[in-house]
Amino acid sequence: MDLMGMMGKLKETQQKIENTKKRLDTVLIDEQSTDGLLKVTLTANRKIKSILIEDSLLEDKEQLEDYLILVLNKAIEKASNVNEAELDAVAKMDMPMIPGMDQLFK
Repeated sequence: MDLMGMMGKLKETQQKIENTKKRLDTVLIDEQSTDGLLKVTLTANRKIKSILIEDSLLEDKEQLEDYLILVLNKAIEKASNVNEAELDAVAKMDMPMIPGMDQLFK
């Protein structure tokens, strides 16, 4: 087993993962309530970029809270799926499969 070559490959893969994480900051995930009264946008790295709330929701605190929880959870789930798929693709593409290595990327 060429340990030096593998270490070089590992560094290269880590760099690609960092680059992918940076790129995922520019990938936007939009989600909204079924009636469109609440809209959120996050990056694929799960950072909230914007929240738009229709004025009518401001009159009902509980409804607004429920909407925020529902819509943010849906958006976070979508963003997580994109994030994991992208990072998995980079890790699998470049990594020789070494037992236990997959734990490094969690």
